[in-house]
Amino acid sequence: MAKQSRLERRLSDILDAWGERITSVVGTMWTAIAFTVLAIISLPAALATGDPVIIVAWVAQTFLQLVLLPIIMVGQNVQSRKTERRDNETHSAVMAAHRETQQILAEIHAARSPRAK
Repeated sequence: MAKQSRLERRLSDILDAWGERITSVVGTMWTAIAFTVLAIISLPAALATGDPVIIVAWVAQTFLQLVLLPIIMVGQNVQSRKTERRDNETHSAVMAAHRETQQILAEIHAARSPRAK
């Protein structure tokens, strides 16, 4: 049973690594540009049909899904970096306030201690 769970963990780790790699490649503006070019190649054929169903299907299934996915991923990455930067700034400010508070408390304690009198 333990070997099976180790195997499952190993397979899970491999799949996670693949997923991370694919996500990091697909979530770029270069991929969005490539997908846009790919989608536009099929646009003339969709328009040539003159069929509104085909045109709407091209927009929904080809353009929106193919192009917007990487753009959304890029946006999420940008938002994540901004959040991380803001969190780091907040942490730095809180730690500075904490050090200042500790210093003030140490001064108060020193002033109140019997040796200071």
